[in-house]
Amino acid sequence: MVSEGMQKRVVALLWAFVAALLRPSMADVYKVGDSAGWTTIGKVDYKQWAATKTFQVSDVILFEYSPQFHNVMQVTHAEYKACNASAPIATHTTGNDTITITSHGHHFFFCGVPGHCQAGQKVDINVLRASSAAPAPSTLPSPSVPASIVPSPSPSEAAPLLRTSGRLFCKLWLAVAVIGAIV
Repeated sequence: MVSEGMQKRVVALLWAFVAALLRPSMADVYKVGDSAGWTTIGKVDYKQWAATKTFQVSDVILFEYSPQFHNVMQVTHAEYKACNASAPIATHTTGNDTITITSHGHHFFFCGVPGHCQAGQKVDINVLRASSAAPAPSTLPSPSVPASIVPSPSPSEAAPLLRTSGRLFCKLWLAVAVIGAIV
């Protein structure tokens, strides 16, 4: 039999755990091109890469590349479509550039080295409003499915899975599961 003092300590610990789960989450960091990075080698499909992500305001976009051979230019939609590097919004040249997303909508980037944009080294980061970016409840595992059966997402897919209201739902589900396992 568990003492009343022990029960109080377990309940206090559980409340601390639930409070920690419910605090606001940090922004996600997305490395453009995942392991390939920002390059023309290997024919990376940056359009496909971006299509598999759910970007949010405050997320960080990381461009890793060799600064001897590449750069990153943030451009308008018209410049993006035409691969026109004559008047970029911003140019980054460190090879390890981080850009924090501060607004919804499309954010266009390409490499300004001649021929690289035309070869596909360009990406459209589309940041949706939070209400339309939350995952559908059907994409979350059911509490009746053992965790060992639910496949783990790849590291590049894992960060965006827990978002906005979906993030809160998952944290609450986890807290209930932990409390149920202890009781």
